[in-house]
Amino acid sequence: MTLLWSRADLLAATSGHFPSTTPSDIAGTGVSIDTRTLRPGDVFIALQGERSNGHAHVRAALDAGAAAVIVHERCDIADPRILSVADTLVALQDMARFARARFAGRMVAVTGSVGKTSVKDMLRHALEACGPTHYAVASYNNHWGVPLTLARLPAGAAYCVCEIGMNHAGEILPLARMVRPDVAVVSTVASSHLGLMGSVDAIAREKAEIMRALPPGGTGIIPAGITGEDYFVLNAAGSGARLWRAGYDATCTVTVEVTRHDAQGSDLDIRLPGWHGQARINAPGRHMAANAMLALAAADACGADMTRAADGLATFRPGTGRGAITHVMHDSVALLDESYNASPASVRAALDLLGLVAAGRRVVVLGDMLELGTFAGHEHASLLPAVRENADTVFCCGPNMKILFDTLPSSLQGGWTPDSELMAPIVRASVRAGDTVMVKGSHGSRMDRIVAALRADTVQAGLA
Repeated sequence: MTLLWSRADLLAATSGHFPSTTPSDIAGTGVSIDTRTLRPGDVFIALQGERSNGHAHVRAALDAGAAAVIVHERCDIADPRILSVADTLVALQDMARFARARFAGRMVAVTGSVGKTSVKDMLRHALEACGPTHYAVASYNNHWGVPLTLARLPAGAAYCVCEIGMNHAGEILPLARMVRPDVAVVSTVASSHLGLMGSVDAIAREKAEIMRALPPGGTGIIPAGITGEDYFVLNAAGSGARLWRAGYDATCTVTVEVTRHDAQGSDLDIRLPGWHGQARINAPGRHMAANAMLALAAADACGADMTRAADGLATFRPGTGRGAITHVMHDSVALLDESYNASPASVRAALDLLGLVAAGRRVVVLGDMLELGTFAGHEHASLLPAVRENADTVFCCGPNMKILFDTLPSSLQGGWTPDSELMAPIVRASVRAGDTVMVKGSHGSRMDRIVAALRADTVQAGLA
């Protein structure tokens, strides 16, 4: 396994101190903040959060074979592997900066209101075909997720893909400066977190901050016509970076033409500054084709072998809750699982996708979209045209989706409940052979309960 953290590097990165008995041959091969997934050789960092404190699990980490354990609270355990620091979150961030400084490969940062995880995952597949690639293993895009991804970065990797998120002003730039991207990709600007940010314009301003972290000669990539495009142009120019606009218009720096699409995906003709060729994305929908265009543009900006990158892109499949299509209920029902998260823009994209892939009756199950604040009523009601165009029957759960449900014509109203737990058996009992069911809602709405009910042999098992 690759050595990530020696004793000397841990001391240099964190300015902490080990007991005098600590061996000089500490070999950290990973970084962990959770003893449930810790592997022997990991450096365990005892982070302290609002609902949990890693210091309560120091003994478990040591017993599981941690190479070192980083703490800031007093520890009564006598073990030479314990590294004491002033603050464990700061230590993680310092380790991230240390790891980034020794990394000589190409760094890509991805952000966006919708689609950033899909772009990140597509880009990872494309770059892995070209060389050793490190990436955020999940939606690790916040104040601990970004530094954790960087702290796990092997110095010898050729590429690294980080995801950067936000829901408040002032979050993007500090994380972007920690990542120090060579290439920055923005998937979308939309009304996600509208209740916390106040306006889509404010969201655009915040997203555009990522361009300020680019070096002179770096590359920013945005969709053509993105909301607040002037902010991205201004910040990229201020950094001395070039800005690529990606879209369907021949005047764009990067263009895509969907030459064929079906229920399994799309064939694409891509024109990039350094390459023109064909690619396949095995995920249906116009939004997925747009994400693929951004991913291949980022690979091109990294100087990757684009023929290999296009081949790598073809190995991408949507992740759990992010648009995967499977068959359930003894293969009689198609399930479009979009349950991981939701925003107005992503719900509309999922509804468009449903209209493309459904062969029989189109059943839509929607849960509340969260973090919309005082805009929640308007944003939920605004889904009506897309729902009417793409659904044959609609089930809604949550107080905000009641607003949408009440505006639907009675012919579309399948049912409403206050939460997904009550809705799960209703949906299960209502679907029939030949249906295509799309399930979507914010993560906090727990729409995965409905997915589980549809996948289970019985309703009771699905709700367990």
